[in-house]
Amino acid sequence: MFPPCKIHVSGGFAVLALWFALVNGWEPLATVLGAAAVHELGHWALLRGQGAKVRSVRLGVLGAVMEADSGRLTYGGELAAALAGPAANLLAALALTALGGSRWPAAVGANLVLCIFNLLPIRPLDGGRALYLLASWARGPGAGEAAARWAGTAAALALAAALGGVMWGTGGSLWLLPALLASVYWGLLPWFPGSCE
Repeated sequence: MFPPCKIHVSGGFAVLALWFALVNGWEPLATVLGAAAVHELGHWALLRGQGAKVRSVRLGVLGAVMEADSGRLTYGGELAAALAGPAANLLAALALTALGGSRWPAAVGANLVLCIFNLLPIRPLDGGRALYLLASWARGPGAGEAAARWAGTAAALALAAALGGVMWGTGGSLWLLPALLASVYWGLLPWFPGSCE
């Protein structure tokens, strides 16, 4: 059913997951990981449906990265694969709501947050990939790179400012710190030559 692929779990991911579970409990961790699994299965299903082989999945502090042999995919096929993860989260949230979302508010919320967050036009998020593909499809790879660089930097730095504001206003939340640091990193990364290849 599932063809073999390598799954790499970084030490940082394991430490962060354990820390989250110790502070918040195992049930919230299972809810978040369940939403993440739905997201990755969305990507996997669409890639497999188009004949692309998924080689590996890497789980790191900043999320999961799926590596696939997608060289045969068209711009439209890659775009569909990029958006399949957020779409799977949205469908899961809608299905859970239809089945009585008041029984699973955390699962509905986790899927919605993961959907919306991944649609931000920031690389390496799905929204950043989708923006690059759309602009490349319409105007060529140079235009795709420029659109992804400018929109990604603006969105990443705006996200970092918003997260910093929330942290300041609430007296700090260590759970927002990795996302804030990642946002700054993602915002600046495209400006270094060869960083997004």
